[in-house]
Amino acid sequence: MTEPLTRQRISDVVDPLGWRLILGVAVTHVRVPSLAAAAEAAAVAVSTDGVDGHLTVDLHDDRLVLRVHTVDAGSVTEPDLELTARVSEALASHGLRTEPGVGGVAPQTFEIAVDALDIALIRPFWQAVTGYVDEPAPSDLPAGGLLDPLRRGPAIWFQQMDAPRPQRNRIHLDIDVPPELARPRVDAAIAARGLLVSDAHAPAFWVLADAEGNEVCVCTWQGRD
Repeated sequence: MTEPLTRQRISDVVDPLGWRLILGVAVTHVRVPSLAAAAEAAAVAVSTDGVDGHLTVDLHDDRLVLRVHTVDAGSVTEPDLELTARVSEALASHGLRTEPGVGGVAPQTFEIAVDALDIALIRPFWQAVTGYVDEPAPSDLPAGGLLDPLRRGPAIWFQQMDAPRPQRNRIHLDIDVPPELARPRVDAAIAARGLLVSDAHAPAFWVLADAEGNEVCVCTWQGRD
């Protein structure tokens, strides 16, 4: 049931249906006039046979975003190809169309690569501070990546470096959490061999770094009014 498929095979099947293969996931948008209509369209999609473990749904007031892949495999499989067709057909029967984009906004995702000399040293820090999980990563990414369990955020993967970068990194991550989760998240990151760079602006944000100096802020709404 989870036999690997070539990317070309996946694309050949899903593209004509208005889906696109993006980082191991088939994605489509469905144009709707309101959030209520998006909920109705979502009900149509999730009533299709075989969606559990394969289909995720995001609702917006102008579109429904559908993503299909086999979660346990981390990739699109043959049952997923069949599922995209069934979902598209079910939506079409209600006058809805699966499209590769709506209103000039195309399906997309992005990933974060962390350069590291010792991946095993810093990976636990990033898992702790993001709350990400070990799940099969898309085949387009190296092994050992970390994924948002609800697929809300980008995949994080680690690139092996042979020598330190001569310059400081020019980007960092901000992780926004409810206030009651901030201190536990900070403590977990420090316990995973992270460093507390500054808490001068807490509880608005704490600045942390992994063992190689890559920075991340744990943020809340508090202390900003």
